[in-house]
Amino acid sequence: MVLVFVLAAALWGLGYLMGVSRAARLGSVGVLFAGVLLVQFILPDGHPLREATGGSLALWLILGGFALLALLYGRLLAALRKRAGGAKPEAQQKQPGSFSDTELERYARHIVLRELGGPGQKKLKNARVLVIGAGGLGAPALQYLAAAGVGTVGVIDDDVVENANLQRQVIHRDADIGVPKVFSAQAAMVAQNPNVTARPYHRRLTEDIAADLFADYDLILDGTDNFDTRYLSNRTAVALGKPLISGALAQWEGQLSVFHPASSGPCYQCIFPEAPAAGLAPSCSEAGVIGPLPGVVGSMMAVEAIKLITGAGQPLVGEMLIYDALYGESRKITLSKRADCPVCGGTST
Repeated sequence: MVLVFVLAAALWGLGYLMGVSRAARLGSVGVLFAGVLLVQFILPDGHPLREATGGSLALWLILGGFALLALLYGRLLAALRKRAGGAKPEAQQKQPGSFSDTELERYARHIVLRELGGPGQKKLKNARVLVIGAGGLGAPALQYLAAAGVGTVGVIDDDVVENANLQRQVIHRDADIGVPKVFSAQAAMVAQNPNVTARPYHRRLTEDIAADLFADYDLILDGTDNFDTRYLSNRTAVALGKPLISGALAQWEGQLSVFHPASSGPCYQCIFPEAPAAGLAPSCSEAGVIGPLPGVVGSMMAVEAIKLITGAGQPLVGEMLIYDALYGESRKITLSKRADCPVCGGTST
């Protein structure tokens, strides 16, 4: 048997030195292997040539089976790499929307989902999402959008990180106190996933910048805690035909919905025609909020964003999901469009 291995190594090495192709060298080794099998099959037991080549047909068949399996496994890996487009990193960098080996491994749990797959993950990579507010709702939404591989994530907020934020705004750290929230969030997103682009806007959303800012993104997440910004976001999103994912919190209860009149749903102002009187809708600082609740609702907002981008499932258009953390209950209510809505009343129902 040792003689056969020596001959195979000699054939391979000689072919390599002579510049023979790998396929031809494999062929020469294969011919040698076939000759050994023929010797073992034809010659009787005890024959000197048979003994010199191992003396056992079964042993060579087993070794040949293992070699064939290894060859087939290598071919399968090469085919999978070619299909995924991950064989040449240099080529990947030149092709927009392609994935590196690291990205393919990172998003594997998405890619195996029937509703997403590779095409859905590519849509996420090419998507642009704007999050208004880097606070309780924005923090988990930003983290999960970045982790999911959304290509460009913008965040606008004029606030800085305070000690009281850290009970629930988990994207920020103790060392970030005093740092603008958008820069703290940007650092956390890039640290989580360096393959995404995080765009911070350290300022308040105002009428003069809203339209230009929204136009640069595919969809908007509103995680703010004041009605002026909510109404402004709604007007701008409706005017541009952008989906608006809105979340809200109150002590132990959270709610979220997707407002998208262009997709036959109502807009925010259809449901909340005017801001409540002072004191009727206290802020989190006034009424309190259980720490994990923003994480639950903010994560749900990120899920709705992924569904809208990829076309998976049924987004919460025309519906509101209400989650009661105190009693562990959730329910959905149907939302109707108002024909007299000053924002979207003129659009088709």
